[in-house]
Amino acid sequence: MRTIMVANPKGGCGKSTLAIHLASWFARCDEIVCLADLDRQQSSAQWLERRPASLPRIRSWDAQDGAVGAPPKDCSVGILDTPAGLHGKALRQHLREVDRVVVPVAPSRFDMLASRDFFDELAETKAVRKDRVGIAIVGMRVDARTNATQQMVEFLEQFDLPLVTCVRSAQRYVQAVETGETLFDPGHNAAGDLEQWRPLLDWLVTRR
Repeated sequence: MRTIMVANPKGGCGKSTLAIHLASWFARCDEIVCLADLDRQQSSAQWLERRPASLPRIRSWDAQDGAVGAPPKDCSVGILDTPAGLHGKALRQHLREVDRVVVPVAPSRFDMLASRDFFDELAETKAVRKDRVGIAIVGMRVDARTNATQQMVEFLEQFDLPLVTCVRSAQRYVQAVETGETLFDPGHNAAGDLEQWRPLLDWLVTRR
């Protein structure tokens, strides 16, 4: 089973958007996907409840009190949507259970400052030091024309972690999510947006 954690200690940086799109893409690829929502807001879980039965199935992976139980035995891909403020013992526990960590970062000073401490904490954990867990960064709600985006890219260059792609801000993400769908589902004419996801998807399926 491949297990992917979407994590950043700051809320509102795009974790749930990332998690549900990854779950949708793997389901579309005929994987048996389980999605765990560890956040109190339960954004991913509520999205999953709205998901039409006609679309590729994504199973709910039960989570209580910030912890997940064992996934279904036949699950091939597990996605963890983690809460804001994840650190310390809870972070170390999750890192022992996952293969890849995707860190969304938005082009704002608050996001960058929160990410700095998070990257430092990640670097100190045994799983990361031993290179057992792969970590990648995704820029979220990015407009390449802005100074904020350039500042984000320059900020991230100081860390020994790949910025695998940047995903632009678009209203179609909001519209799709409201109906329990993603841009990977049929009926969404979003080829240009989906190309932005390709580097991340390739990184996730490449063997370490």
